[in-house]
Amino acid sequence: TAQARIEEKKSEFIAHAAFADTEEKALAFLNGIRAKHRTANHNVYAYILRDGARMRYSDDGEPAKTSGLPTLEAIRHAGLVDVVTTRYFGGTLLVTGGLVRAYTAAANAVLAAAKQVTVQVCVRGVLRVEYPLYELAQRLLADAGARLEEVQFADRVTLPFVMLAGGETQLLPKLQELCRGSADIMFSKPYFAPF
Repeated sequence: TAQARIEEKKSEFIAHAAFADTEEKALAFLNGIRAKHRTANHNVYAYILRDGARMRYSDDGEPAKTSGLPTLEAIRHAGLVDVVTTRYFGGTLLVTGGLVRAYTAAANAVLAAAKQVTVQVCVRGVLRVEYPLYELAQRLLADAGARLEEVQFADRVTLPFVMLAGGETQLLPKLQELCRGSADIMFSKPYFAPF
């Protein structure tokens, strides 16, 4: 997430950006910003979902296409998703061109402030092995490009990990061979995540 502020003729524009891979997450982010800025004159937003199936924007009472659409264009140009710009009116009317410039500047400022990460299709896996196989299993996961998460030690060793989708088809036979056909492993459905 990121935040940026700009001022234009005594109106304050506060832009917020966050990652959202579902419409529910985008709307939850928007509702959180609305709650935070209840007294604002406008809470303009735009988002583009990762799969491209949904693209939405709202001018939230500003003149048509002067705020939400410029925000959407800034997001599209940057290749990012989900920006909310909150405006506190400062008493000086901004003409249409001024609004477009101010909302575009606010969106660009928050996108510049945001840390950008590459989102890829991943799978989450959980492998359970006997203690003597722990180091070998750990090495196989690392060789497959998997990122190991917090390992749990109980009656067996549980190795939760994340890897790029598709890699599991090459990893599974190696784990089965290591465990002599009795590998206790589960994979999630593919999902989008920073990797």
